[in-house]
Amino acid sequence: MRGARRFKRAVLGAAALAVGAVVVPTQASAAAAPTIVVAVNGDDAAAGTPDHPLRTIQKAVDKAKPGDVIAVRGGTYALTDNITIATSGTASQPITLGAYPGERVVVDGEALPASHTPVGGSIPRAERGALHQEASYWRISGLEIVNGPYGVYCDGCNNNVFARLATHDNYESGFQLQGSSSNNQILDLDSYANRDPRKNGESADGLAIKEGSGTGNVVRGARLWNNVDDGFDAWKFTSPILIENTIAYGNGFNRWNFPDFAGDGNGFKLGGGSPAPAVAHTVRNSISFDNAAHGFTDNGNPGALALSRDTAFGNQGTGFDADVPASRAVLTANLSLADGRAVALASTTTSSGNSWDLGGTWNASSVLSTDPSAITGARGSDGSLPPAPNFLVPRDGTEIGARF
Repeated sequence: MRGARRFKRAVLGAAALAVGAVVVPTQASAAAAPTIVVAVNGDDAAAGTPDHPLRTIQKAVDKAKPGDVIAVRGGTYALTDNITIATSGTASQPITLGAYPGERVVVDGEALPASHTPVGGSIPRAERGALHQEASYWRISGLEIVNGPYGVYCDGCNNNVFARLATHDNYESGFQLQGSSSNNQILDLDSYANRDPRKNGESADGLAIKEGSGTGNVVRGARLWNNVDDGFDAWKFTSPILIENTIAYGNGFNRWNFPDFAGDGNGFKLGGGSPAPAVAHTVRNSISFDNAAHGFTDNGNPGALALSRDTAFGNQGTGFDADVPASRAVLTANLSLADGRAVALASTTTSSGNSWDLGGTWNASSVLSTDPSAITGARGSDGSLPPAPNFLVPRDGTEIGARF
């Protein structure tokens, strides 16, 4: 049991530091919760103890009750059916699912039939996601999810914390939250190289919070790169989302040689729909660079977007695009460098203290470094982004743009 207790202390302690307003059980209350252990050499007929672990994550999920902690030992878990989470925890007793500290857990959805949906086909709702969740009050951390029909798909999910996940090389978006979903926190996510052959690149994003509603959703410390469509997509989500300390780059390029390529390539797509709902999303201290289209775009959202201390660099489209008629966007202290054009604003937007407001020439020589190797390097052991104190920081000390 010593390893199980160590797991609980590490996972719940980290969550308590990261989730801010979300209520997490104290270590004292969590210590009484049973731990369910999964290992690649386990047996689903076993007790699920450290000495007699289960074989599949699904079996552990099915056994879990409010307050339980599921500890997954290192290895690759090849799925023949997706992991479905349908039982909720409670505010005082969330259910925890995570990798043993220091061990790499890979959930591989390559064998799932929905991963290979043909061009023009649709994925049945229940088969969306290597990890498919319709439940609340979970704490999920430290998993690497690959080759799924979506990596994580969460619909009708509330009060969850997703921390230190990696979702890559999936056949749809790496992580998608939709439906009636509130008060979820997505922390320190790495989501990359996701693509959608069935739509020739039209919809696979790094992270999508779309087609739904729900207040209190937060994205913090994510990196979203080399996805076929957008880094972040808020298409038709009607409630405000907070995004901070997040980076999107290299999105929207046809690395898979899809015919009739349809990827968009925005770093941060902050709306959409016909008509797009007016929503006051907030993006602060975030960077969008080297994307095929815009760095930050309202995508038709006329709401009171709040973009502050963000940086756009080297995007092929517009760095900051907030030009939908009647836009109420407020842009403050943002920096555009070497984008196709710096900014496109409607007459109704508010713009102050941004690089284009300050005047002068802003280009690659205006900043201390344009080398992304620091910010794209290995995360800290706690999931934190690597420090990059010079990346895209104005050489003259002007207090605009993001800082990492």
